[in-house]
Amino acid sequence: MITIGCAGFPVPATRYFKEFLFVEVQDTHVSLPGTSTVRRWRREAPDGFAFSVLAPREIGQDGFRNGQACETSLTNLAAVSKELGAQIAVFGSAPDFASSRANRAAVKEFLASVRKKFKRVVWEPPPNWVADEAEAIAIESGATAARDPLIHGTTSSPLGYYRLAGPAGHKSRYEDPAIARLGELASAAKNEHAVFLFTNVDMFADAKRLKKTLPAG
Repeated sequence: MITIGCAGFPVPATRYFKEFLFVEVQDTHVSLPGTSTVRRWRREAPDGFAFSVLAPREIGQDGFRNGQACETSLTNLAAVSKELGAQIAVFGSAPDFASSRANRAAVKEFLASVRKKFKRVVWEPPPNWVADEAEAIAIESGATAARDPLIHGTTSSPLGYYRLAGPAGHKSRYEDPAIARLGELASAAKNEHAVFLFTNVDMFADAKRLKKTLPAG
């Protein structure tokens, strides 16, 4: 199963729902969306539409250490996730989160603990981590490590969560050869479910272009 989507709604939700069946909700990263907004998304979404939720940034900024603030954030995120029927919770890391022994242990313990609150858990390691090392930590914890397939290739994990931040950062777009390569990677992916999620400034257009390369977007 291959799913294509964007990080947040780059166009009005009603238009987005006509193109894709997946979105990673970004509002939850900074401040929780209002209940009326969440219910409107759920109500307007077509049959088969799926949501993931991006965890509050303070969880990663605190180094995934447990504490009252972390617990409160997780409780609030779980409430939004339940209201949306979201199947995936995504936890990002701070850019300066080093791959030290203490941090690796903290991530492993954290991911294992939040598996009790969410059906599927995805962790996005910082760019300076070795992708296969991060994946091993996630697998040991019953989670998935996000990665850029154009840089690190795909995985054979049941869930492949591929975040595409742009070839030269958030403000860049993917050229045709890159989109064609993504289509090849998506078609050959060994995951039970592969999510290709664009997070760059041209995410909507780039996601539509990838969708056209596949038999079924």
